[in-house]
This record gives sequence, structure tokens and C-alpha cells, in this order.
Amino acid sequence: MLVMSDELRAEIKQGRPFGSVSQEAFLNLMRTSAILDHAFAEGIKPYGVTPTQYNVLRILRGAGRDGLCRNEVRDRMITQVPDATRLLDRLEDAGYVERKREGADRRFVTARITRAGLDLLDSMDEALAVLHERQLGHLTAPELRQLSRLLTKARRTG
Repeated sequence: MLVMSDELRAEIKQGRPFGSVSQEAFLNLMRTSAILDHAFAEGIKPYGVTPTQYNVLRILRGAGRDGLCRNEVRDRMITQVPDATRLLDRLEDAGYVERKREGADRRFVTARITRAGLDLLDSMDEALAVLHERQLGHLTAPELRQLSRLLTKARRTG
């Protein structure tokens, strides 16, 4: 039987011990993220959007009719992207987002989710709830809360 610290080494076929507990934890986090991300991307593929596009639509749904400017969308994203403008361009071309110049400063462009974008997210919600349950449902609610606390703590560096 593999002990916890040997499971990742076996999974990634690493013969030598990890250099440190921090290295092992980091690689374990990266491996887990990659597996969960891949399953998520596969789960939304039938809907014709990428995980990054889904994230933007989710952000704009949360913003409501007020919408957000490009930088506000970028700052709220789970994964950083180099060009939020092009990402919004693609979503606008697909009919999921609309952008309008507003106010005295004509450089300020507000992005809002369209009815088509809302309908797309509505059609995805149940499937994603099932996917998340399949991915993490084997953990108890206290374990999930502890995991979230530890991940939040891990993001706080020096």
C-alpha cells in the first residue's frame, strides 16, 4: 500500500524522493489542478466555449446590467490572460457579450453579457454542478472548507 507521500511520486513515475515537502505540495497542487482543469475543459467543450471564455461570461453575469470595463473583467479572472480585449472580441463575435462606449471618457468601454450569453450559462449550470460534484463530492463539507482555507493561505506569499 502506498503512503500518501508516495502516491504522487508513483502517479508521475518519479523514482527519487521530492526535494522538500514544499516541492511535493506544489507538484501535488499542480497535478491536481491539471486533472481538474482538463475534466472541466472537456465538460464544457460541447457548449463551444473555453474555460477562460466561461470565466468571463460568469464574471459578466455576476456584474449584472451595470457590466464591467475590460480591466475589471481581467482583474476578476481566475487565470490571468495577456489580452482581455481579444477575449472579449471573440465573445462579442459569438453574440455572448456586447460592449458600448459610455460616459464622458470615450475610452471607457463597458462589457455586458447578452441574453444569448445568459442562456448559454443557464444551459451549462446543471451540468457543471454535476461535474463539480463528481470531481469533489467524495470530500466532506468540512474537508472542502479546510481545503479552501489552505488554498487561500497558500496564495498569500511572504
